[in-house]
Amino acid sequence: MKFIPTTLASLSIAAGLASANPFAPKVSRNTREASYIGGLLEHAVPTSNSRRLDQEEIDISGYSIKFEKCQSVKQYAEEQYENADSVLETKRFVIFRLCPNHSCADCSEGYGEYIIDLESYLESTVQHKQEELENYCQSCEESCAAADDAVNNRRLIDCDSCYKECQNIENMEENGYAEASEYTQCGKVYENDNTGVIYYAGAVCAKSGSRIKVGLFTDENCENFDETATTNIDKYLKNNDGYNIRLSYHVLKETFPNGQCVASCLQEDEDGNGDVETAEVCQNLYEGSGKCENSHGFVGMDYSNSDYYAVQQANEDAVCNFVANIQAGHYAESGEVVVTGGMQKVNGSPRTTGTQNFFLSFFIMGSVGLAAYAALLHQKITQGRSADLSAQAGAMA
Repeated sequence: MKFIPTTLASLSIAAGLASANPFAPKVSRNTREASYIGGLLEHAVPTSNSRRLDQEEIDISGYSIKFEKCQSVKQYAEEQYENADSVLETKRFVIFRLCPNHSCADCSEGYGEYIIDLESYLESTVQHKQEELENYCQSCEESCAAADDAVNNRRLIDCDSCYKECQNIENMEENGYAEASEYTQCGKVYENDNTGVIYYAGAVCAKSGSRIKVGLFTDENCENFDETATTNIDKYLKNNDGYNIRLSYHVLKETFPNGQCVASCLQEDEDGNGDVETAEVCQNLYEGSGKCENSHGFVGMDYSNSDYYAVQQANEDAVCNFVANIQAGHYAESGEVVVTGGMQKVNGSPRTTGTQNFFLSFFIMGSVGLAAYAALLHQKITQGRSADLSAQAGAMA
């Protein structure tokens, strides 16, 4: 069988929640694909990724999603804007695993490791958690409403606990709160006509990548993070009536549980006939991510006889190396590269390590990009001066 490499799905986000509030969370139309590893991820799709789940060439229903890390990465901006404060831009990624047999507490072998942009990760996991919460509260209402079956019902669900939790969620807005997950997609939340201050809200990595929170930004692409304003974020968030609101992380925190599974990939068929299928959240994340599988013993498709084996193996190695550098702490929480350690010696002579070679390549590529950008600016200036001289010569003739 011949396997043809596929590309990643678009990283742009679909439509968000509608609201009458002009500053309500909404989708950023300027969300761009992550350029730092955009090319890497777009081509780093091992042959096993070209298999389609709906063709049942690989079954991941026996796995569960485990959140590993959220990481910001600063890079040279592929697109330059006139009003940009810097030639660098910040991209945010999530590393997650597919752990076999729901072994998220001890996911040490037979797993796959993946990387995807933060907004795409949250789009899928937040929707999944919202559906779980709706089903939970519906079951609570149905199971605990009948007083005659109260004893049997309480064996299945804690009615006092679930009723209180669901009531708090239902009355969240009235109590001056808003669910943080509604602010994870970049959108304007504050504008002061007198001072000209504008803030946009979006998701950011926090606590050394172990958490995800809502932050404030000064640009519509949610790249320029304002840490000071974020500290007082409640000051800038308002409801439809203009009153300040506070954020509740009831749903959002479930997308990055510590040592627990985010979601099981196994779900029953909606027809209720007892059949099982792969959960949509797993399908979306699996198909939209860069994959590092073979080195972790993930049981996938054997592509050793594929015409594209060498290319696909190199692509997977590239993804694995990038993920390994993130996991090793080679990026600060703000996204800057962290260089540590000294040179190794080979036969008594100093020699750079693999990590240092990676950083050298990073800086060389960045320098080349900056040089190209400077050359472009120089060319524009030169052309502008030539045009002015030509105009002056024509006027004197």
